[in-house]
Amino acid sequence: MITTLRWTDGRLGFIDQTRLPAEEITVDTADYRVVCEAIRSLRIRGAPAIGVAAAFALVLAARASAARDGAGCRAAVAEASRALEATRPTAVNLFTALRRMERAAGRAGEGPAAALIAALEAEAKAIRDEDVASCRAIGERGAQLIAPGSSVLTHCNAGALATAGEGTALAVIAAAARQGKIVRAYVDETRPLLQGSRLTAWELVALGIETVLITDSTAATVLRRGDVHAVVVGADRIAANGDTANKVGTYPLAVLASRHGVPFYVAAPTTTIDPALPSGEAIPIEEREAAEVTDVAGVRIAARGVRVFAPAFDVTPAALIGAIITERGVARPPYAESIAGLAGSGDAA
Repeated sequence: MITTLRWTDGRLGFIDQTRLPAEEITVDTADYRVVCEAIRSLRIRGAPAIGVAAAFALVLAARASAARDGAGCRAAVAEASRALEATRPTAVNLFTALRRMERAAGRAGEGPAAALIAALEAEAKAIRDEDVASCRAIGERGAQLIAPGSSVLTHCNAGALATAGEGTALAVIAAAARQGKIVRAYVDETRPLLQGSRLTAWELVALGIETVLITDSTAATVLRRGDVHAVVVGADRIAANGDTANKVGTYPLAVLASRHGVPFYVAAPTTTIDPALPSGEAIPIEEREAAEVTDVAGVRIAARGVRVFAPAFDVTPAALIGAIITERGVARPPYAESIAGLAGSGDAA
């Protein structure tokens, strides 16, 4: 399995996803500011991976603090947390991880810096290990929804590169493939940054799954022809009513799946659920630089002077989602009840 993030001897190593698939480059750092930049520039991306990376970034900040006392170390961690919060607004896992780290720091009390660092490192490792286990459970639960002989379609990247484990949507596909259920996987290229063609196709081929790459606009054709039997995507934030933010292009894919009677599934850990938001209308949507649309590989392809609207995500209404697959269970409509059940009973399946 691809390991996107590695914590070794007080340093964080991560695969630079902007260099894939041409080069597999691992960056090794002890500087939390490098992690901030990596999240902002999509060198580290994927909601669960961002959360795990942010947790370890706070450990780096604590370890690098020149202060000998706990108070000075805590100030350095707080500064790093604010910097991390400013990197990307949509993925709730980032904020969930930071809040967990803050609570761990609180439990460490007002003692020496060494105690704070130990508490933060233990919590970051717990966040990572929980994500690995979560991915495994999501894959197993999701595979139960895939019928034998299926071809599936996915959008963007929700695999090992986006998590600390095997992925979310791709964990479902991989688990179903191990069970002999998957005929092939279709992958949207995912404009404008091509996470589907650069990252997901690379992962699926490495897993030995027959993979067909299509342009985003070809999804309608393969769905209409009956070539696809299920659509499985990840998520960056899920509101209390089941509305889901994911990479831009997910919403039209859900509309198309509904039109052609193909089940549309969202796979995500419960850390991606934001119960404080009543609906998708309240999800903050990040907008990206115009150059990501006007340029390809540094070459301008659009007319000079054109205006650009470049949201990184869109919101799929809960009414279009057949099931939300989490590590605790599979939530189904009505989502306001089943999502609350995941938090209350620990299992909605």
